Amino acid sequence: MGGLVLKLAPKERVLINGAVIENGDRRSRFSIVTPDANILRLRDAIHPDEANTPVRRVCFATQLVLSGDSDPASARLPLLRRIEELSQVFTDPDSRSALAEATEALIADHHYRCLKALRSLLPRESRLIAARRA
Repeated sequence: MGGLVLKLAPKERVLINGAVIENGDRRSRFSIVTPDANILRLRDAIHPDEANTPVRRVCFATQLVLSGDSDPASARLPLLRRIEELSQVFTDPDSRSALAEATEALIADHHYRCLKALRSLLPRESRLIAARRA
């Protein structure tokens, strides 16, 4: 990572290498320069009970790598397989682009970027599920 810049709202929490850090009363911004730090914004975190759709499950698995609960090397191949499975459903150009970005980020061990790309699919997935129920 070329340095991740986190902008935190007042009282926002972030998980860095297993430690929960809470921002103070003011907005703040800081840079993470350690390339292999495990970082997860808790506002972006998916609770295990919420990992109930294909995209949410892949996001959750990526989140486990970011939180340090899953080994990046052993998680890579299963995550790549799951992303490939998603590409069978999400065939529009924007989704393909997000999946390609997630794949490239995962291969480069940029798990935060991978999660960000995958999370961009959540609204599309919700629309597909809603349309299927209708």
